[in-house]
Amino acid sequence: MASPNAIFTEIVSTTFRNHSKEITDNFSNHNALYRKMAKKGKTRSESGGYSIVQPLEYAANGTYQRYSGFDVLNVSQSDVFTAAEFNWRQIAINVVSSGYELRVNAGPQRLANLAKSRIKNAINTFGNNFSADMYADGSLTNQIDGLQKLVADTPTNTVGGINAGTWAFWQNKVQSAAAPIQGGGAIVPSATQGVMESLMLPLLIELTRNNDKPDLIVASNDYYQFFEGGLVSNKRYVDQDSANAGFMSLQYHGIPVIFDGVSGMAASRMYFLNTNYIEMVTHSEANMTVMDEAKPYNQDAVIVPILWMGNMVCSNRALQGIVKA
Repeated sequence: MASPNAIFTEIVSTTFRNHSKEITDNFSNHNALYRKMAKKGKTRSESGGYSIVQPLEYAANGTYQRYSGFDVLNVSQSDVFTAAEFNWRQIAINVVSSGYELRVNAGPQRLANLAKSRIKNAINTFGNNFSADMYADGSLTNQIDGLQKLVADTPTNTVGGINAGTWAFWQNKVQSAAAPIQGGGAIVPSATQGVMESLMLPLLIELTRNNDKPDLIVASNDYYQFFEGGLVSNKRYVDQDSANAGFMSLQYHGIPVIFDGVSGMAASRMYFLNTNYIEMVTHSEANMTVMDEAKPYNQDAVIVPILWMGNMVCSNRALQGIVKA
């Protein structure tokens, strides 16, 4: 008689494949930042390599020259490119069932229901934890490089192997309420009309280069409430796409401002992101990929691993910013 283990494993694999788009959509609706990146095509797959290499433009072409007539032109080589190197990070989540569960659910329909319930739990668990990782500082063992690292409170940190304390082009912008970039005394963030805008507008100006400007603002619980409370009559300006996805969203100068506090973002933060320069890179052979089953030698159980491998990378930190306490 056929073992139910093999049937369970096949159902897990088939169910996962058949619901791959649903799984992707589920995660997109878990995390506003990931949703924005996915919609802009800022998720890419790579097939290998020791690390993820991200080319950077770090300087202007030095041959720009105003001239007249027979003036000698500057044809010297301009060193304008370098690269940031991001480590691969790996995540595993397992669909596990005991031999007892498999035998009491021996019928095909019962096994299918068991597999689907296990997969749903695994995907929700992955979504919650990965969302938290995207807003973290990457300090936990094998954690991806999250926003607290890429757009740091203290922007002189090392990202992608480049020390921003040495190379100023690699520093993100910081608007600290304690020492505002526009000068003057400290500003206490609150829902009082105009207070949050007095912090947001100078940072937006710093991050705008003609049409190249932030296209997403993600806020912690407290700062989103301060922002909304200070808008008064402007609350009607809601970003419809984000609202349809289930996110609480308003707009600021045409930029969606999204409450994403439940995704694991730390308090007292508002990230101004230019997602043209932020990507989620995954390995083509470990992008929520279902692996072959494993059977522990000392347990009556079957384990089906689901693997992810990649990292979140940035190619221009100078056009990313944060409002902080």
